[in-house]
Amino acid sequence: MTGLGPVAWPLDPIRTERLVLRASEAHDRAAFIELFASPEVGTYLGGPRPRTELERAVPEVPARRPGVFVVDLGGEMIGTVSIKRREADRPGRLSPQGGEAELGYMFLPRAWGRGYAAEACAAALDWCAGALPGEPVVLCTQTANLPSMRLAAKLRFREVERFEEFGAEQWFGVRYPTRRPRISERPEPS
Repeated sequence: MTGLGPVAWPLDPIRTERLVLRASEAHDRAAFIELFASPEVGTYLGGPRPRTELERAVPEVPARRPGVFVVDLGGEMIGTVSIKRREADRPGRLSPQGGEAELGYMFLPRAWGRGYAAEACAAALDWCAGALPGEPVVLCTQTANLPSMRLAAKLRFREVERFEEFGAEQWFGVRYPTRRPRISERPEPS
């Protein structure tokens, strides 16, 4: 098991209006290679990786671990969304020991600009609220990555801090779980 705790995995697929979030399968391998080799995707992630290196390194069933969702549109992988524990030695923490649940996402360029990332991330955050009840979720992105900054705002992440990492300014935000008021806390009907 991973740092996510007692999370059952692989999970049953999560269905949204247009997408399915599911565990990785062998037929996703080519899309994973395309994702990591894409110059557009790699712009804010340290650059693309060489396709030949990926062909050797990517396992037959890539990224099959708790918290990694393949985003499927019509039977084809268009990206990934992940919930994992943020490394405690990296900048950007809510507590001194770190280890917060962190949202990550990558989508193939052909899927950009259609709202798929927002739809998939919202579904993953809903799953996280059930799997890790009461835990805040953090997100880190380069400030220069304007589409990612817009997505963070749309998903209701609030800025905690900015810092320099990987040679660029990073934005670090948090989304606290929403809590329904207890019956005793609800306003009296008028």
